[in-house]
Amino acid sequence: MDVLALEAKTGNAGDSDKKSSSRPKPKPPKKAKRIVYFEVEIVDLKTKEKLLLLDKVEPTATVLDIKALFHKSYPKWYPARQSLRLDAKGKCLRDEEILQTLPVGTTASFYFSDLGPQLTWGTVFLTECVGPLIIYLMFYFHLPFIYSPKYDFTSSKHWVVHLACMCHSFHYIKRILETMFVHRISHGTMPLRNIFKNCGYYWCTAAWMAYYINHPLYTTPYYGQQQVNTGLYIFLFCQVGNFSIHVALRNLKQPGSKTKKIPYPTKNPFTWMFWLISCPNYTYELGSWIGFTLMTQCVPVAFFTIVGFIQMTVWAKGKHYGYLKEYRDYPTLRSSILPFIL
Repeated sequence: MDVLALEAKTGNAGDSDKKSSSRPKPKPPKKAKRIVYFEVEIVDLKTKEKLLLLDKVEPTATVLDIKALFHKSYPKWYPARQSLRLDAKGKCLRDEEILQTLPVGTTASFYFSDLGPQLTWGTVFLTECVGPLIIYLMFYFHLPFIYSPKYDFTSSKHWVVHLACMCHSFHYIKRILETMFVHRISHGTMPLRNIFKNCGYYWCTAAWMAYYINHPLYTTPYYGQQQVNTGLYIFLFCQVGNFSIHVALRNLKQPGSKTKKIPYPTKNPFTWMFWLISCPNYTYELGSWIGFTLMTQCVPVAFFTIVGFIQMTVWAKGKHYGYLKEYRDYPTLRSSILPFIL
């Protein structure tokens, strides 16, 4: 009996050992990751004077976060007005760049320069559009000191003059409404000093073309009503097309998202230009001014169209090459602004 009891006790002990050995051992508690904070020094680019030393900056902080911390110490330099770079002769850092991904150690030096007063792109676009709209109407209503006093507040006898005013006003009102409700404008800014150059061009050319189109001695197009109607149809067709492309581009990007997608044609026939062109909004814009030139037969309008075409070609090529660089599967059949040509 004693032997059997001893064997049973030994067997139970063995079973308990097996059970205890089969149980998983508790994992040791994870050690908390040690965060390595950065020390950021901001130096004036011109004077090399140390402006600020930021202690314990998190490694995940962005350049925009650093600008915000700098703004707290120097309220007159808001983030949009700041330019930060790692090297005195290097490029400005983008706001979304992260501190720990930059080629710096735990002690980073940033060179600061003041970009001057800034304006949002929305303000710039609205200012560029409101000016030509008002200036053209001043010439259309023959306000004093523009033409001879006997023509003050008189109306032109030519129907094409009134039609041109309606088309010109429609174009800029459309652009204003698109800026307010259609375009997803970035939070970027432009130096205040540049607005005088931008607005000067649009405002002066609007005054130049308005002066001749609304002049009391203005002569109608050579081919008469047929030429006016042809120009009007081209203008309206391209305005609708331009608006359609802007809506398609808006729907391509979600609010607040920075992800880019390749634009493709939609069910709207005006967007089918995407099969052949990367920037059909510029193509339709060019077509609108070609139609307006044909309708008014005015040299200043033709000059504005040619200069606009050159500038839009530069913008379109930049965007086209950007698409090709960013997307490997980008359609190779597309041109920048003119199908198979440019």
